[in-house]
Amino acid sequence: MNIQERFINYTKFDTQSSEESESVPSTSKQLIFAKYLKEELEKEGLEDVEMDEMGYVYATLPANTKEDIPTIGFISHYDTSPDCSGENVKPSIVSNYDGSDIELSPGIVSSPKKFPELLNHIGEDLIVTDGTTLLGADDKAGIAEIMQAMCYLRDHKEIKHGKIRVAFNPDEEIGKGAHHFDVEKFGCEWAYTIDGGDLGDLEFENFNAASGKVSIKGVSVHPGYAKGKMINANMLATEFAGMLPADETPETTEGYEGFYHLLGIESGIESAKMNYIIRDHDRERFEERKLFFERCAEKMNEKYGEGTVTAVVSDQYYNMKEKIDPNMHVIDIVLKAMQECDVPPKVEPIRGGTDGAQLSFKGLPCPNIFTGGVNFHGPYEFISIQVMEKAMQVIVKICEITASFNK
Repeated sequence: MNIQERFINYTKFDTQSSEESESVPSTSKQLIFAKYLKEELEKEGLEDVEMDEMGYVYATLPANTKEDIPTIGFISHYDTSPDCSGENVKPSIVSNYDGSDIELSPGIVSSPKKFPELLNHIGEDLIVTDGTTLLGADDKAGIAEIMQAMCYLRDHKEIKHGKIRVAFNPDEEIGKGAHHFDVEKFGCEWAYTIDGGDLGDLEFENFNAASGKVSIKGVSVHPGYAKGKMINANMLATEFAGMLPADETPETTEGYEGFYHLLGIESGIESAKMNYIIRDHDRERFEERKLFFERCAEKMNEKYGEGTVTAVVSDQYYNMKEKIDPNMHVIDIVLKAMQECDVPPKVEPIRGGTDGAQLSFKGLPCPNIFTGGVNFHGPYEFISIQVMEKAMQVIVKICEITASFNK
């Protein structure tokens, strides 16, 4: 099975996670794919294959040398984003892309005028959606690349390598993928998440992240007699949103700039709920953002009465750079692997996060490497088959270079 066949097969599984769920994994349909991956790992001859009750899948490719080589790992998540449907995905291949508009379905066009990233892949074979669902390259492409790399190493015993661990997990898209990841069981000195974007992406610094949940209590009164009595939770929700800086949102920021992002509102006159995410690369500024968010609620309570607005802020993950900096050999190995695979590295901060951020703080240094996917979380998502192959080659080369790490 080639890498595109493997990936397209994975897209058949609907694995959307859910922020509203308290179960692990957050959706039971993720377990169907997890079980499939477990069986595939066993079929491909990996050892120590197991899936726990929460859907975390672990496996081992044994060392093929007696040299003392660090045990390293490769990790990808199998859930897809709640932002766009992942059901009934219909991928297709655009062979030898020529730089023109791509008609995904009648009336639905992916154009380089809107998505100039397409022009970086002229002459390549692109996997696209039909414009009604996401594709799922985030992160089923990472799984396909890891799986293909392990099969390649299995079949090319002339490439010496140490013990390699792989893991596939649920719920990364809702910030919980690493919560139940068993670092001790994984048993690696360091690892890599294969969860990045386009060719050459290498990321080892990310946002500090928190969720912010706002609850508003209103008072409903007949609108004809509401003066001085009604507290309209709808209006208070818009007032709270207006207290946050208008120029500090995802649509107005880039690079290292942080933001407040309103994910959704459920509101009526008697009550309203608002879900935010709070992001900043700088830890001190991150703490200031959280405090400001909470103070907005306090100011509204001063105006409308204690208990009218409740803001609960919960940390999700932190900037992994703090944990990677003392372990820069982990990055040096990737840079060398990319060089030997003719992949120009693009070292940039993640305007988001990966499981690797949380894992780094759990004692497993874990930077993030490209998969080749572009326009994640939406119907215009695509991936280049050639870039997927490059990602697989980089994984293989990392294993090979690590074998000489202590020499």
